[in-house]
Amino acid sequence: MSNSDDGDLDLNLDSVFPEPPRPPTPDPTVSVYNRIGSKGEVRIRLVGSHPLWGHYLWNSALCLASYFDENAQKLCRNRFVLELGAGGGLPSIIAALNGAQKVVITDYPDTSLVDNMQHNVDQNIKDSPMQEKISVQGYIWGTPVKPIMNLLPSEEGFDLIILSDLIFNHSQHNALLKTCEESLRLKSPKHTEEEEPCVLVFYTHHRPHLAHRDMEFFDKARDRGWNCVKIVEKKYPPMFPEDPGAEEVRSTVHGWRLKRIEKESH
Repeated sequence: MSNSDDGDLDLNLDSVFPEPPRPPTPDPTVSVYNRIGSKGEVRIRLVGSHPLWGHYLWNSALCLASYFDENAQKLCRNRFVLELGAGGGLPSIIAALNGAQKVVITDYPDTSLVDNMQHNVDQNIKDSPMQEKISVQGYIWGTPVKPIMNLLPSEEGFDLIILSDLIFNHSQHNALLKTCEESLRLKSPKHTEEEEPCVLVFYTHHRPHLAHRDMEFFDKARDRGWNCVKIVEKKYPPMFPEDPGAEEVRSTVHGWRLKRIEKESH
């Protein structure tokens, strides 16, 4: 290329292939949960946007929160609690407020998610000895559980594991079950039936045409030695009113309790 008398050539690639301006990241939002029995409110900040859907307060989380408020003595008091894929962490915070001995709140190890969970803990349980009973941790389902088990005062495991609106991740069913199997406390003779360690799985069929794929989670759980019992069914306004599929299906939260089946000794 010969020199030109028109001045220096601008060889900046941005001028040749301009990139359209990126939209700004949405601001965080705040949702309020009013506790059962006039126990006050909990304010949950949600990240403005996230590819892992951490920017929504799901109906299943609201349903679990009310379930804990209504059954605090049986489900939460003095128990070790783990939540997977916690998002804003509402069920975990309610479990802590209802007397859990230790609560570990986890989601994908993304800084924005982890920092936001910690913010919600700080805002809702501030200036309280209870705050020391809560740990926030990044964790990927199916990976070694030692980092979360190390947060417990003993290595016996968790009494209660929370899965709130996670089973629509069909490719992650086995990973979720693997983590539950490796981190749930084993039943002991001192446990009454109500106190037996369990996993609570609450969900909505947000895509009715894939409801059968959601339910494969429980088929896999039974194959792996879990007893699965449905315990809750509750209606809420659908999360996404414009979505296709029967609104009756998309507005229903289902709650299941999973316990390990004891193997018979020979």
